[in-house]
Amino acid sequence: MVDEIMLNAEERMQKALSSLGEAFSSVRTGRANAMVLDRIRVDYYGAPTPVNQLAGVKTPDAHLLVIEPWDKGSLGAIEHAILESDLGITPTNDGSVIRLSFPTLTEERRRELVKQCKAYAEEARVAVRNARRDANTAVERAVKNDGLPEDDQRRAEAEIQKLTDKYIAQVEELFKKKEAEVMEI
Repeated sequence: MVDEIMLNAEERMQKALSSLGEAFSSVRTGRANAMVLDRIRVDYYGAPTPVNQLAGVKTPDAHLLVIEPWDKGSLGAIEHAILESDLGITPTNDGSVIRLSFPTLTEERRRELVKQCKAYAEEARVAVRNARRDANTAVERAVKNDGLPEDDQRRAEAEIQKLTDKYIAQVEELFKKKEAEVMEI
């Protein structure tokens, strides 16, 4: 019973951590990163298709992404999808490839991105704490309804707290890495 509650809590905490990683990967730093294209969907023959399934994406230098579609007919659709996205970069289409030039970020923009990352990290911490609260509630219910001994309840709550502390520390570590990456010139 307690093991099942612990596994469920850890699974939810892990999901919070992985969604934080996804959110951080979508934050655009000053350098080109193909992961910023992961959320962009192209209308390819009526089906929304990710850019990386329609084209090869290369990073020839730190501030440039080159998108080379396998089907040259999809070039316009890819360009349109990038323009419609919230990426904030205007694509350059030369008829065979699309170039995305990432300008270096100003100090003010870097600080805004750090604030955004801080908000993502706080959402992850809240999700981890919610998983802890739900696990503790489930343990209390097990004591009340299933006759779980109170010693086991205290042990389970201590384990749940250790798990929470571990995941909160991982959130902090991810945030510090992302903050350093964003502030790096």
